[in-house]
Amino acid sequence: MERKFFFLVFLLKTLDIFAQTSHYPENWTLENCIQYARENNISINSLRLSKNSAEQDLLQAKEAKYPNVSATVSQGLFAVNGSNGLHLNGAQSQSIGASSSMTLYHAGYIKNNEDSKNLEVQMADLSVQESENNITLTIAQAFLNILMSQENIVSLENVLKTTQTQLKQGGQLYSAGSISKLNYLQIQAQVAQDEYNLVSAQNGLKTNIVNLKQILQLPSPYNFQIAQPDSIIVDDNIKSLQDVQDTAQNQRPEVKYGELNIESSNTNFKMAKASIQPTLNLVGNISTNYTNGNGNYFNQLGNNFYTPIGLSIGIPIYNNRIYKTEIEKSKIAIQQANLDLQNTKTVLNQQIEQSYISLQNSLSQYDSALKQMNINKESYDIVNAQMKLGSIDYVQLQQQRLLYIQAIQNYLQAKYSAVLNRKIYEFYAGNSITLK
Repeated sequence: MERKFFFLVFLLKTLDIFAQTSHYPENWTLENCIQYARENNISINSLRLSKNSAEQDLLQAKEAKYPNVSATVSQGLFAVNGSNGLHLNGAQSQSIGASSSMTLYHAGYIKNNEDSKNLEVQMADLSVQESENNITLTIAQAFLNILMSQENIVSLENVLKTTQTQLKQGGQLYSAGSISKLNYLQIQAQVAQDEYNLVSAQNGLKTNIVNLKQILQLPSPYNFQIAQPDSIIVDDNIKSLQDVQDTAQNQRPEVKYGELNIESSNTNFKMAKASIQPTLNLVGNISTNYTNGNGNYFNQLGNNFYTPIGLSIGIPIYNNRIYKTEIEKSKIAIQQANLDLQNTKTVLNQQIEQSYISLQNSLSQYDSALKQMNINKESYDIVNAQMKLGSIDYVQLQQQRLLYIQAIQNYLQAKYSAVLNRKIYEFYAGNSITLK
């Protein structure tokens, strides 16, 4: 019975996981990952909820220019104090009323408040865009790390195949007495080292896959697989630094946020100044009442109608410097907003310049690493050919093998660093990150 219960629980969990993952792509492209994260990331969706909340504040601010209306109905019983104490005499009373008020003048406070809430909605949307940009770069780096790991594994597999062939040849030469046992053991050590390097690279790939999977916030049991792009090309065509900086200053959400923050601070300053201005309201109410024993119910309601309508003016005189403080703090907020925008623009230009330098450096390193790998591969091939003839210095074989493996590592690092730095640099220029 217990086994059946645990099996049922396992089955239900499996079905639940299947239901959650059935809409996922079979193999994830970089574009799939970015789109999914933008739509489903918890932090981004939390920011979207903040935007929705700001939109509700805006709707409320828009309604402030219309009259408010409220109604009241009250029912009562009369009590009399007689010889036997306080008691109800059965007489009833009822009053019905409605009241309304509307602000006619408040030094533009209502309009400025609506503008302020509208700016907050726009700023909330820009916060969502900035968060989307940040996770896009994070995913791009994680995805390229996986591709680099996969390519590294292929290279190490080829190196292992070569050393395994060397071991087979070394065994034949050792059996024929052409090489010493020490030389044969050295070849065995090379194979063991290459096997270790391959397993280490495979473990690194698993770690990189889990890292991207966690960034996407996918379920732990889900078998995450990425799609291999047709090719990864290193392009050395670079846009000018000034063009990218100018584009970013005009398009990036963090800059637009800073600009709106200044506008919002100025609007809040206008609202603070309005607080010391007179307020003119139109007020009115309608009421009637009924008392038991004074005649017909409906006749009383009709005869007792009371409908005063008038104007109400409020003039602030002294409030312990509260309004004055708000005005001065609003001025400070404007100065702070201007400094924040200046800092945002400065930091953004610095980031782009750093990205530009990193791209140039990685492209130079890529060219050098490619030449180094080709030369070391050719040298390694020559050493392997010499081994087949039995004329080989095993110290030289080991050195050339290590140089070739290191050259592969340098090449892959430089290649994917160049690709990533280009994607980041072009992203600042407003281009989408894609491997197509």
